[in-house]
Amino acid sequence: MAETPKISLVRGVAEVREQVARARAAGKSIGLVPTMGALHAGHVELIRRCRADSDFVVVSVFVNPTQFGPTEDFTKYPRTLDADLAACELGGADVVFAPLAEAIYPRGTAETTFVDVPGVTARLEGASRPGHFRGVATVVMKLLNLVGPDLAHFGRKDYQQLLVVRRMVADLDVPVRIVGVDTVREADGLAMSSRNRYLNVEERRAAVVLSRALGLAMEATQSGERRADRVRQILVEEIESEGLAKLDYAEVADAETLEPLATLGEGREAVALLAVRVGPARLIDNAILPGTRRDAADAAEK
Repeated sequence: MAETPKISLVRGVAEVREQVARARAAGKSIGLVPTMGALHAGHVELIRRCRADSDFVVVSVFVNPTQFGPTEDFTKYPRTLDADLAACELGGADVVFAPLAEAIYPRGTAETTFVDVPGVTARLEGASRPGHFRGVATVVMKLLNLVGPDLAHFGRKDYQQLLVVRRMVADLDVPVRIVGVDTVREADGLAMSSRNRYLNVEERRAAVVLSRALGLAMEATQSGERRADRVRQILVEEIESEGLAKLDYAEVADAETLEPLATLGEGREAVALLAVRVGPARLIDNAILPGTRRDAADAAEK
């Protein structure tokens, strides 16, 4: 078995393009894993999946200022590049692209061209965090243009983000396959997230309420519950039972459009989505509800 090559850290646009061009010239397929750093085991799994699907793996590490609102945690967001490099090497990445903001936004964020994806951005995270998905879509498009990958891997924990990116590449005819990778969880069910490190011991214990609520919703639909309002009620009641948790939203929606559903089944795959604040951290999680049709695009990735 060939040894994984030593990982390379690059900062500039010309450097990452040169590395990718060299790999292309050698006949290698290119994979991209976009991240904001503060990597954990979930990111390592993303990188490993990308490594299994492609010959040459680029991981971007960039805390993107345009996807943070004015009251959000941009300045406090953890920046752990040395640890991130170790995680990328563990996952099997070839290159870590960690640009400075001026490399991504050479004219500054106020003067840059933005990408807007209508429809799927209007609800949930889009409603709670105005402008968030404009920043996400813009930076992802820039990374896709800079790296030119054959595949790009995204975690399903950020479910709405995955839909936004898929819609963007379809609408703009970007020649890349977007691969969704299942959420990696702690032993107690909490979805791994860079923001989990904000939690103290009691808040960390309380945060498990998200996965617990989703589990109850899944049990209900598995047992035959088809009233979406009842499933939403199950989610809300469980979150509200935890005193340290403050609900932002609990929704049961069409898994492809995120339109709220009235009835489950009827040939439409359904997803339950949560956003909950626990202490200083705003956490999100989701689950596809049993008994509903799986998205053919996701099924094709398996």
